[in-house]
Amino acid sequence: MAESKRARDDGRVLVRVCKFDGQEYRRWPARLAKRDGPLIVLDAVFVEEVQHDLLGHIPAGTISKEYYWLDRWYNVFRFSDRFYCNVNKPPAFDGSVLTYVDLDIDVLVEADFSYRVLDLEDFEANQYPAEIQDNARRAVAELLTLVETRSFPFDE
Repeated sequence: MAESKRARDDGRVLVRVCKFDGQEYRRWPARLAKRDGPLIVLDAVFVEEVQHDLLGHIPAGTISKEYYWLDRWYNVFRFSDRFYCNVNKPPAFDGSVLTYVDLDIDVLVEADFSYRVLDLEDFEANQYPAEIQDNARRAVAELLTLVETRSFPFDE
């Protein structure tokens, strides 16, 4: 309890990403930059170097601004001039740990606001329950509308 309280007081947040079965497969530290109703904005720094198929080489020290909504089925990460969006179940946040369940579909938004929807094959192969599939498809449609209309957070 004391550790959790201390983390909340100094803005430290642990981000946990889980698969649909609940198994954690990724985690990283971040700092709470803003909380506005269901919106949580985090600042994170890559601790380790990452080689990503589409984003290329992401060196350690790269800053990511991360936008999460407790009532939406996606999140948005900004890396300098590009955005990477994850479709996921709405996250849980206890003040020091933010946890979300990744649903495979991603959207990569380039600096010119062109975009690609990624990993639809993985999403289809997992045969999620109908309610999950419907919410994920709505999330993709909402994300693409936000990109096309340059609405928050694609307006910054």
